[in-house]
Amino acid sequence: MKKYFLEYLAFVEAALNDDGTDFARLMKIHKEKTRYFQHERFVHLFVMILFALCTVACFFIIVITEEVTLLPLEVLFLALLIPYISHYYFLENNTQKLYKYYDQICQKLDKEDL
Repeated sequence: MKKYFLEYLAFVEAALNDDGTDFARLMKIHKEKTRYFQHERFVHLFVMILFALCTVACFFIIVITEEVTLLPLEVLFLALLIPYISHYYFLENNTQKLYKYYDQICQKLDKEDL
């Protein structure tokens, strides 16, 4: 997903810098891709929250029951939660870039209409 997202960002950046770009077509593509990335971001947010809740719940169960046999499960949850947080951070920040590109495409379209 990261590679795909970064390739799309590079595509939009190149298209914005090219004077021969059909900005109406680019806007249509950009809106569709933005929806796709927003959906991806939402799914990862949901999964990340579930893993965080499971991590916290497992921690509290270990503390309350003093059941050390659950410790490997806690370590597994933590090991999975950290990459999910990292990936969600990537998706969130780059989705914000898409919004800025949207504004730039709108400006280019406005200039074409003049």
